[in-house]
Amino acid sequence: MEGRDGGVGEAAPQVDQQTVRKAVVGAAVGNCVEWFDFATYAFLATYIAAVFFPSDDQTSALLNTFAIFAVSFFTRPLGGLVFGPLGDRIGRQRVLATVIILMSISTALIGILPSYAQIGFAAPLLLLLLRCLQGFSTGGEYGGAATFLAEYAPDRRRGFTVSWLLFSTLIGFLLGSALSTVLAATLSEAAMGSWGWRIPFLIALPLGLVGLYIRLRLEDTPEFRALEESGEVSSSPFMETLRDNWKPILQIAGLVVVHNVGFYIVFTYMSTYFPTYLGFSTTAAFVSTMLAGLVAMALIPPLGAFSDRVGRKPLLLTASVLFAALAYPLFALMNMDNLTLAVSAHVVFAIIEALFVCCSLAAGAELFTTRVRSGGFGIGYNFSVAIFGGTAPYVATYLIDRTGNPLSPSYYVIFAAVVTLITVLTMRETAGSTLPRTAAEAEAG
Repeated sequence: MEGRDGGVGEAAPQVDQQTVRKAVVGAAVGNCVEWFDFATYAFLATYIAAVFFPSDDQTSALLNTFAIFAVSFFTRPLGGLVFGPLGDRIGRQRVLATVIILMSISTALIGILPSYAQIGFAAPLLLLLLRCLQGFSTGGEYGGAATFLAEYAPDRRRGFTVSWLLFSTLIGFLLGSALSTVLAATLSEAAMGSWGWRIPFLIALPLGLVGLYIRLRLEDTPEFRALEESGEVSSSPFMETLRDNWKPILQIAGLVVVHNVGFYIVFTYMSTYFPTYLGFSTTAAFVSTMLAGLVAMALIPPLGAFSDRVGRKPLLLTASVLFAALAYPLFALMNMDNLTLAVSAHVVFAIIEALFVCCSLAAGAELFTTRVRSGGFGIGYNFSVAIFGGTAPYVATYLIDRTGNPLSPSYYVIFAAVVTLITVLTMRETAGSTLPRTAAEAEAG
């Protein structure tokens, strides 16, 4: 790990590349498990709608299902408020170990929930409570993992290092999609609706235990350990974060608007959009989602490394402009009743998303000092994703239902891109900078 060049404060312990790789694997594997758990719900939305919201109106059932998908995101800010500052108080590693087991238990419990036919209204209520617990734990995951990797990364390779978190997120999404699709293809419709949909949720517990084992074997970040040794850990990180860091909190909230809207439209909503509104098969939706995910995965690490060379802002600005300019044409291309064109448009969306997310988390982590990085990142990110990310499938479905226009979800993407574009223009370039531990170091740097 590169040394601190500013001359302010003690240098962080040197970390060899093998240790950095171990940290990347630990954060990525755990994050993959978290997102496999969280994404399974979206991939099985149509079956969940039938089990918990029986209705003759498919759109109404889907809206109810996506509403619970969205509502669970409103507990993410609570998770960010609790786990973010806690990570600044007791360390990143302990929080990451806690949240993965919370996610796995809540996901496994969804797999054994009785249906609406068995216990009536209590079934969707219990589903809502468990989804809220999932959201609460995820509120501590993303900010904690991004902070963890940013603080392990060498200054000049932080974009590349943190980009593996997005890589692992896509692995989790694609594994959830693949398993759900294989089950749907091999089981009868009756078996899938009765018990097949439960299998991915039940797998969550053993996967979570594996992730927990890996995370318990990790050391905390060198930056946080150095802060502990110097006695500079904040005694009240929650108040310090809100009192002194409102500007970077607002910046990261605005930064990740299109990050999240784009992600949930491209990698979650399309699995419903293709069969429901474009008339393609669920297999076609699966193939398109897999292809889009694989292309994004191939691009994210090299683009993250590229951001270390040219800066974060050029990539973030370019991706925001592309989202705003191409969202409507790409949705129009999808609706030309041609599967090849639809898949091609989906892949272009994934490329633009990869261009943005390859460095957005690194840029967000670089906005804060070590004393409040976990809390500041977690609070800003999770409030934004609660409003704009988890609601994306619901808003897209609602817009089509209200307007009758299958291109209307593009308006939401354009709005998100404009908000993020304005936010990025307010940010300074941080690629290659040394992470400041305290406000005094930040001012001196």
